[in-house]
Amino acid sequence: MNADGEFPDPHLWLEEVQGEAALAWVRERNAQARRVLEAHPDFFALRERIRAVLDSRDRIPAVTRRGDWLYNLWQDADNPRGVWRRTTLDEFRKAEPRWDTLLDVDALGRAEHKNWVWGGAVVLRPQDERALVKLSRGGADAVVAREFHIPTRKFVTDGFVLPEAKCEVGWLDGDTVLVGTDFGPGSLTDSGYPRVVKRWRRGEPLAHATTVFEGEAQDVSAWFHIDRTPGYERTLVGRSLDFYNSRTWRWLGAGLVAIDKPDDARLSFWRDHVLIELRSDWAVAGTTHARGSLLVAEAAAYESGARELTPLFTPTPTRSLAGYTTTRTHIVLDILQDVASRLEEWRVEDGHWQRRDIRAPFPGTIGVAALHDPMIDADPLAEAFWLSYSDFLTPDSLVLAATGSDAQQTIKARPRFFDPVGMRVEQNFANSKDGTRVPYFVVWPAGAKADGANPTLLYGYGGFEVSQQPWYSGTFGAAWYERGGVLVVANIRGGGEYGPAWHQAAVGSLKQRSYDDFIAVAEDLVARGITRPSQLAMQGGSNGGLLVGAVMLQRPDLFNAVVCQVPLLDMRRYHRLLAGASWMAEYGDPDDPEQWAWIAPYSPYQNVRAEQQLPHILLTTSTRDDRVHPGHARKMAARLLEQRHDVLYYENIEGGHGGAADNAQRADMLALEFSFLWQQLKA
Repeated sequence: MNADGEFPDPHLWLEEVQGEAALAWVRERNAQARRVLEAHPDFFALRERIRAVLDSRDRIPAVTRRGDWLYNLWQDADNPRGVWRRTTLDEFRKAEPRWDTLLDVDALGRAEHKNWVWGGAVVLRPQDERALVKLSRGGADAVVAREFHIPTRKFVTDGFVLPEAKCEVGWLDGDTVLVGTDFGPGSLTDSGYPRVVKRWRRGEPLAHATTVFEGEAQDVSAWFHIDRTPGYERTLVGRSLDFYNSRTWRWLGAGLVAIDKPDDARLSFWRDHVLIELRSDWAVAGTTHARGSLLVAEAAAYESGARELTPLFTPTPTRSLAGYTTTRTHIVLDILQDVASRLEEWRVEDGHWQRRDIRAPFPGTIGVAALHDPMIDADPLAEAFWLSYSDFLTPDSLVLAATGSDAQQTIKARPRFFDPVGMRVEQNFANSKDGTRVPYFVVWPAGAKADGANPTLLYGYGGFEVSQQPWYSGTFGAAWYERGGVLVVANIRGGGEYGPAWHQAAVGSLKQRSYDDFIAVAEDLVARGITRPSQLAMQGGSNGGLLVGAVMLQRPDLFNAVVCQVPLLDMRRYHRLLAGASWMAEYGDPDDPEQWAWIAPYSPYQNVRAEQQLPHILLTTSTRDDRVHPGHARKMAARLLEQRHDVLYYENIEGGHGGAADNAQRADMLALEFSFLWQQLKA
């Protein structure tokens, strides 16, 4: 026993990501998993079917508008790492648009002998001739940034170049950028993100860049936002104190001016207004605004100290704000009503805010994204926005809409990847341990009945205010629904389905409620005859990996199989590994005895016991995951193996926190996971 009163951890060597012994252990585990899972008679057919879905040319390209161009990163069988390309809106309307290729990531990787994965591009507006292109080795969060000249399709000789790090960079002008990166000792936070923001001029060594803002070591990060909208130019800097609290300043070049707001509120500027999303009740100017509200005020008045705030959205027990977007004159709200999307728009008329409902499909998941380019004075798309819709049985569609009207034009629609005839979706509610009603969706395959004999996969997340809304998946259609599998998606506390209150009900000392909710849904599935424990599996990734790891140990009798992806599992050391310190606002500080007392009972790695009869387990992760350390999954697998539990482990060498770097790797990982499920849930 050490000085902390803990037993030494015999598996710490597995935290050596590139250690020779650790990699040998990984190779052995990977080979074993492949032998077992590729033995499933449908493995290779599943993989090819999934790959065909992922590489389909009928996917809807995700585009970003800059000026006359729509930009996209496209991956398919011929371009596994992708091509950065652009087209015009008129072309995009066509079934087969002409695309202008700017950068071929696969060709670049071959030429430079690097396994480059696209990390995004920051384009200098409004000229749109230069970009800071971000490239990641193997899909990690850490990237290099290199200046790229768009007209010549070449990287700029002696241009801006940032070495590999978790970094942010943005253009102040053609010869000056703001940058947060690893500048050397003391320049990163305890979470491994930039602590310092500097102004860097062209031709100047990075080491000579001028510091403009600093956060604290215990912060998650220091950040900046550059708004170059003509007439509303402003640069903001700030500290992310933790995952939910931040402070903001306006940077004036020669100094900083603090912008007052509640620490846990999100504040953004929109032209001459400021928008504030509340995570806590806020009593101001004689009025208390409820957490989950969206408030608007005139920016100049707000910054001068006035608090004339107008609520555009106030939550109810069944309605929450999922997000919003802004056109030139409107704010479009995406509202969840019992986990289904509705839209409304707001604008100022005669000095008063006016509301209008927007006609949109229901129930399902809606996405909205404005097309307005604020750098264009007379923008013909100033009031246009994309409206996307999908649900479990309806493929994605992309619609061009505009504020002030319900006229909509479908621009793109994905084909069906599976036959929905005879399938159905229902929403049920389970009663959790403390009586809270917890919603969940059930996707029934054709011909399935509530006879307790259905292979069923229960999926959940339950953290960081992330909502689990309906989605369309050709992969699930090919690998699950068509073969008779039922999918269940649980909307447990810790997520954002009912706003900040739903999240805050299961953080810190209350985290066990997420697991209680998930268990309640599983019990409800059995009680309704949807499935039985021998036919029930659960799946989750990242925080969802922690979820299924904890529930597996608390109620092993309820499940026959577990797919645990890129998980947190060692909650005693999570805050010391990679970005783990940034999540202490969600889980607590294990070094504080009072907080460890509420973490310890659910931390999976510390609670595995040899005498338990556990479900069959598949653990997956990525060597290049520099967000959630692969040591979590490695150590858990080692402990399970020591205790002779039935566990398979697979670690993809690339992929970052997403687990895969391209469609071939994604198809392979998915085929391994679905083969595992079918092996365990066969009748």
